[in-house]
Amino acid sequence: MVGACYTQAFLEQEHCLVGMCDLQPNAAVVGAVQAVGAQMHAAPGPWLAGADMVVSAVFGTVAREVFEASLPYLQDGVLYVDMTTADPGEMRECAELAQLGAQRKAVHFVDVAITGAVNLGGKKTPLLVAGSKAGFVRELFLPFGGSVRVVGEQPGDAASLKLLRSIYTKGTEALAVECLVTAQQMGLHEQLYAVLQDINETPLRTLMESMVRTHIPHSARRRNEVAEAQQQMVRNGLAPVVLPAVKALFAATAQAHATQPFAGTSIDEAIAWLGSHVLASRP
Repeated sequence: MVGACYTQAFLEQEHCLVGMCDLQPNAAVVGAVQAVGAQMHAAPGPWLAGADMVVSAVFGTVAREVFEASLPYLQDGVLYVDMTTADPGEMRECAELAQLGAQRKAVHFVDVAITGAVNLGGKKTPLLVAGSKAGFVRELFLPFGGSVRVVGEQPGDAASLKLLRSIYTKGTEALAVECLVTAQQMGLHEQLYAVLQDINETPLRTLMESMVRTHIPHSARRRNEVAEAQQQMVRNGLAPVVLPAVKALFAATAQAHATQPFAGTSIDEAIAWLGSHVLASRP
């Protein structure tokens, strides 16, 4: 989906397609590629030498593998744009490989993180860009009409920010699943939105910082509330998956606060205390 979306976007800006690599392309993609006189390929190869820019839109787990397979065929000065959700460390390792170059060729590796749903936003989906050529890549993507922000000169910075965002968005998504399914079971689906209206009206930063700042002193009471919400799910024939973990976090905070009371008031103090007393990894 990502590859097809941005291929079309670049073609609309009168860039030329050298070729596309896809192990299992659908008929629509094959047709679109062939319609502009390009070819489909099953693997990186000499055909890549004709590209000034290579865009990788694969699963994050194979991002480095695909880059290493492509590296020997890239021309001097090529721009390699990695749009995968890969491990930030691997993005930095790819950038180091790019600096070494293939046969002393210069390869400019840029990390681009997609921070929305391409199936909804298409070519206008917001992007984060990191790398020495991030500014140049930003100019290439800006004509598509979406937000494109440079977030660092080191590849991996964009991926790091996207994964931080995922802690919040994917966690919220999982809780939304449990919340809405329970509400539907209880016949309270529509009424629920009215009860959540105050959250909808609060700026995100204000909401997040308020939750974290008040989390520590109120963790014991809120743990009990989570337990009651969990029991309500069970009474309605559901098996909570996320709420037990939520309850465990509140319990851990309450225990730590009872042992080493938190005396701060600011958001920075709360974050620091939680990082060292609740979320710090133990040997």
